[in-house]
Amino acid sequence: MGITRLKARYAVLAARLRNLGLLVQGTITKRVIPGLGGKSYGPYYQWTRKLNAKTVTVNLSRFQVKEFQTAIDNNRKLEETIQEMRKISLKICEATTVGVKKRKP
Repeated sequence: MGITRLKARYAVLAARLRNLGLLVQGTITKRVIPGLGGKSYGPYYQWTRKLNAKTVTVNLSRFQVKEFQTAIDNNRKLEETIQEMRKISLKICEATTVGVKKRKP
């Protein structure tokens, strides 16, 4: 892929970042607790994330789940986009700069 196409792709990815919205890390898990006689309780929703190298779990109301899930999905899109931007940046840097001449073996 040529430099012009790489820069154009990079611009598209940068534009994608402007429209992401709220960002939250973690995972939401739906829990149902089985009870006696076939009766179950729930569903309950738990948001789990890492905070200062520790796993933190918070219960969410059913009203919070959609907003949090959207923010989690946005965060995943952000991470994927940045990863692709880094790869493209490396290719552009390598293609547009002069490196150190390698010695003959």
